[in-house]
Amino acid sequence: MDYRIIPVTPFRQNCTLLRCPQTRATAIVDPGGEPERIIAALNQMDAEPAMILLTHGHLDHVGAAPPLARRLGLPIIGPHPDDAFWFDALPQQAQLFGFPSQPAFRPDRWLDDAETIDLGHRQLEVLHCPGHTPGHVVLFDADARLAQVGDVLFAGGIGRTDFPRGSHAQLINSIRERLFPLGDDVRFIPGHGPMSTFGEERRTNPFIGTHG
Repeated sequence: MDYRIIPVTPFRQNCTLLRCPQTRATAIVDPGGEPERIIAALNQMDAEPAMILLTHGHLDHVGAAPPLARRLGLPIIGPHPDDAFWFDALPQQAQLFGFPSQPAFRPDRWLDDAETIDLGHRQLEVLHCPGHTPGHVVLFDADARLAQVGDVLFAGGIGRTDFPRGSHAQLINSIRERLFPLGDDVRFIPGHGPMSTFGEERRTNPFIGTHG
């Protein structure tokens, strides 16, 4: 799987372009803002945009999804329906965090745990990983040993759980029981900051609680 990471919005959120190298079919993952920058990156990659994938419903991850969907004719897919209330609250999120006004919207399709998404000749597995938000999903390309984890896990950190319906216990369980068993060699793209591997975080991340 080819990929390109584009930090967008004042929160430097990692919008990621995932591209099947054989077909050039490309998923735009978590386009939080700056749609023109994202379109420019698609053109530079010689990409064929196929879909918009969302890991969760926070504004800095979804803000540019509607304009990109309209301009490029793409479906908006994900996250899990337990995040529906976050999409309904997008106007309030924009006001709270000082973003431009953002109307509420709903994805064209929600995702369930263990679904698979075909992207050209590649396949992404959906893992429901609640904690940061109740409907958060992780996208995993088993062949590429690459995971898109949104705000579940960071290099040296974990997602916040002080938002409505967040749960620290659920988040830690998602990391330990859903992500780490995928393998120490799996590289992951977080919602913010640099990439890491599950093995590195299992061994050294001070917020996970157990290592070794």
